[in-house]
Amino acid sequence: MGASAGLSDRQLGVVASAYGFARMVVAVPVGYLVTRYLRGTLLTAPAVLAVGILLLSLAQGFEGFVAARVVMGVGQSAAMIGGLTALLRYSTSVRLSSALNALELSAILGMLGGVTLLGFLPRSFGWELAFRVVCAPVLIGVVLAPLVSRSVPRPPRVAALTPIEAAASRSHKSRPLTMLAVLTFVTGGCVAVLYSTVEQFLIPLRGAREFGLDRVGISRLFTLMQVCDILTLVPAGVLADRLGPARVLGAVVLTMAAGGSLIALGTLPMLALGCALFGLGMAGWMLPLGVLRAESTPEQIGWRTAVYRVGADGGMFLGPFVSGLLGAERAGVLPVVMAVALAVIGSLLIAGWPRRAGPRWP
Repeated sequence: MGASAGLSDRQLGVVASAYGFARMVVAVPVGYLVTRYLRGTLLTAPAVLAVGILLLSLAQGFEGFVAARVVMGVGQSAAMIGGLTALLRYSTSVRLSSALNALELSAILGMLGGVTLLGFLPRSFGWELAFRVVCAPVLIGVVLAPLVSRSVPRPPRVAALTPIEAAASRSHKSRPLTMLAVLTFVTGGCVAVLYSTVEQFLIPLRGAREFGLDRVGISRLFTLMQVCDILTLVPAGVLADRLGPARVLGAVVLTMAAGGSLIALGTLPMLALGCALFGLGMAGWMLPLGVLRAESTPEQIGWRTAVYRVGADGGMFLGPFVSGLLGAERAGVLPVVMAVALAVIGSLLIAGWPRRAGPRWP
């Protein structure tokens, strides 16, 4: 893309970051939409994403690329927050963690499938055609969107209330923001910062400059991480359903903290071990939402999921950005700080503090 359009490195960076930035900015407005119009959001989100993909493949210059990436970010944010809200509101607590991790597994398999398909396409394909072919499965989502939308229960109709009755109803339905919910938001942000720093900055930098790895060697480290993640996702979800998501989340963030520390400070064998541990820790990426769901009423799920996504998407943006400002000489500073924070959070969750509030959902 950069070569065909003559983009500078700075322009290419803006195009790359526009997707995540758009997801972060629209998360709260999307939370408003899914709170009131969940079925409509699920119906239109895949189409918006498909339009963004088409616009990107047809764009001719820098401004068009950025605009298309923004549309893609809006569509992906609506699909993700809408899907998560539907699962959180209408899944039973017995299998919630398994359902969330199954959603994450489908995303990982989709990414690996796209990369694999790209490797089999003829080299004569331009990037535009290759991009359309690899992204073609999004049309399945567009076709299935009406079915998905209809599967979500309609909200019950409520008779008109007087102002006093409405205020009493809101007071009864709302649940204060508990310490466990706050810790969940912090966990999501720390995990996102550590993950984005390790994946987009630290592993390629240390692998190439300190250990002399080429592209193949670095890709093998990423493959090791992804394989460990895939193998652990379903067992972690089943375990969280049995033991509760908070304690399992504590264990996986401790594992992620250990992996991040080894990636930041270890020798090459320790770096490889760190990638494996980090992949195991990534199996808990969705577990904070299970904890958040137990601390919220159904009416609060859309908003709180959106706020959580703001922190997660903001962390994905800030990780490599701050690491770039710190420079290669201090590349390990941010991962170590995040690893220490996650180690503290994991220890607290395993110890059962803070205590969860309120009864579980059915």
